[in-house]
Amino acid sequence: MKKVLFVFGTRPEAIKMAPMIRELKGRPEEFEVSVCVTGQHREMLYQVLDFFSIKPDFDLEVMKPNQSLFGVTSSILVGLEPVLDQVSPDVVLVQGDTTSVLVGALGAFYKKIKVGHLEAGLRSGDLFSPFPEEGNRLLATRLTDFHFTPTPQASDNLLAEGVDASKIHMVGNTVIDALFWAVDILKDQGGNPLEDLLPTLDWSRRIVLVTGHRRESFGDGFQQMCAAISRLATDNPNVEFIYPVHLNPNVQKPVEKYLSGQPNIHLIAPLDYPRLIWLMERSYFVLTDSGGIQEEAPSLGKPVLVMRNVTERMEGVTAGTARLVGTNEQAIYEAAQTLLHDAESYDAMAHAVNPYGDGTASRQMADILATAK
Repeated sequence: MKKVLFVFGTRPEAIKMAPMIRELKGRPEEFEVSVCVTGQHREMLYQVLDFFSIKPDFDLEVMKPNQSLFGVTSSILVGLEPVLDQVSPDVVLVQGDTTSVLVGALGAFYKKIKVGHLEAGLRSGDLFSPFPEEGNRLLATRLTDFHFTPTPQASDNLLAEGVDASKIHMVGNTVIDALFWAVDILKDQGGNPLEDLLPTLDWSRRIVLVTGHRRESFGDGFQQMCAAISRLATDNPNVEFIYPVHLNPNVQKPVEKYLSGQPNIHLIAPLDYPRLIWLMERSYFVLTDSGGIQEEAPSLGKPVLVMRNVTERMEGVTAGTARLVGTNEQAIYEAAQTLLHDAESYDAMAHAVNPYGDGTASRQMADILATAK
């Protein structure tokens, strides 16, 4: 039996860790599982944990108001040491590219514990975009023993950096495992979970889901994104644009300035994971700068326009499920207009094959860990 410690701290990590936790806990003869959350996110993190019925064994509760990367990093590292001592795991599993990933891998390294990195090998090629995620990925890679990559491109990225091929395992992305699980839960629950937030919305109309919050776009880029959405709403009055707005003031201020007051733009509070998935499935297409949504939406047959200048998820762009449109107002506007008014272009994206997996990533990783020495 192998002792496995999961370390994560944000909502996206929790989503992608949840099916792996379920898989390992479902094999008690092979794995003893412990879960440590850092608390890098708080309310949003526990929304996901509650939805998937996961109870952490440890909560470091590191987040404080206006805390810097220095503070978060040092708090996680100090808090993680006694957890590692108590659990004494054979493997520490981290996911993605957050500060929790970097420090989880570093703490395991300090204790000479093996590290498994879910969603390994993503690269944008720009150390400062996304920031600090690209740096976190690069640093965590050097400390990792099991590189669980989502796509062949991610594996190739690691090989190009000199990672031993025997340590690289292409399994797909657990975000697809989680998505299928969540859709099943939502179908069992039934109903419209957004009826209370949008009681007057005409759900028979086409709906565009908008998400935008990345710090590298703050300033002019974010203003242009908002200007494009405003134009689209004006020129397409029979299309509803729903934007769950991140709480960061750098997001809220330009969104309020450019997008409030238009009848077919609906600015709502951030959605928990199940309601976001429900809305994504209900949408016509998605305008986003989110990483996870670039992977999830194609599994639901939804085209994705990526409002970023670079993305570490080029597989979707290559496959045709996503299009990188940048943060230029005219480019965003034209790409969205094409999807709204050109059925052939829309169908080509909606029916492209999702390159991020088939929902079996968790099982594949568990099999690898179970037999590893």
